[in-house]
Amino acid sequence: MQTLTMRTLVMRILGPVFASLVAATLFGMAAAHAAEADWPDSLTIGTASPGGTYHVYGEGLAKILTGALDLSVFMRPTDGPIENIELLERGEAKLGFVTIGIALQAWNATGVWAGKKPARSMRAIFPMYDTPFQLLVLQDSHIRTVAEMSGKTIGVGPQGGTSAVYFPEIFKALRLSANFVYGDWANLAPRVQDRSIDVLAVGAGVPFPSFIELEARSKVRYVALSAQEIAAARLVLPELTPSRVFAGTYPSLLRHYQTLGLYNFAVAHADLPSDLVYNIVRVVFEKHEEMMEVHASAAATVPSNIERNTFLPLHPGAIRYYRQIGRAGQSD
Repeated sequence: MQTLTMRTLVMRILGPVFASLVAATLFGMAAAHAAEADWPDSLTIGTASPGGTYHVYGEGLAKILTGALDLSVFMRPTDGPIENIELLERGEAKLGFVTIGIALQAWNATGVWAGKKPARSMRAIFPMYDTPFQLLVLQDSHIRTVAEMSGKTIGVGPQGGTSAVYFPEIFKALRLSANFVYGDWANLAPRVQDRSIDVLAVGAGVPFPSFIELEARSKVRYVALSAQEIAAARLVLPELTPSRVFAGTYPSLLRHYQTLGLYNFAVAHADLPSDLVYNIVRVVFEKHEEMMEVHASAAATVPSNIERNTFLPLHPGAIRYYRQIGRAGQSD
């Protein structure tokens, strides 16, 4: 009779088990690779200009996704939501940031999108944060009300941005005229200091990076819309919603700042693989603390705020995630 060594005996007994484990592992690896077979080699996120919240938020998001998904994700500086939607439509970016107002105009081919083909490539994937409209002047300025901004020079950011689209419309609704100046926030903010711009008018997540830089160098004042001005603007622009910047958000802001705002969403191209979008959404919410380290506005990047979107279809990959956590979403 053949004498069996302990090692041989163990292998004969456990051999089938090992074989099963190896097979299961190989099957799992194959399934994982199959799920990723249609993933792109890299992803580009359309953000906005340097000095703005989108730029900071997008840079941080790209790093987080690159590390978590083992996929190269790049942040692309742009003029803001309009250009981001254009990039999605052309397929030059597969992810982008939009404010709900600009997205609504693009979807319906109205407002800034009038005369163009409706932009129907975007699908909502996760909420970002509210965009309060904020107006800043130097403290020694004589401007203390929005009405006193009539005839002044006002920096409103890149032409494709939310601020550049909405502030002229808000002033028109209030029957005020002004000289609006466009450009990157990083270039406009210093012009407030050298007094070639009277007002910086911003619609962005808080704290707004260029405001923080201005506060570090100069004494500033935040000028708020009155209750009557807010009501008048909403009559003409009903997509605007009440918003608030809390006291202490900026060193000079000693009381709550009541204003109007628009919610921001991350959108993906409709043809982006569902499995990839599911994992993007999962990572964003699982890495919430890291997102808040990127920018404080990410405190509002939570699943419940998906309800702030009332018209954009959700991407199927996002729907899968929200249903998984008990929040059913719109289909496309």
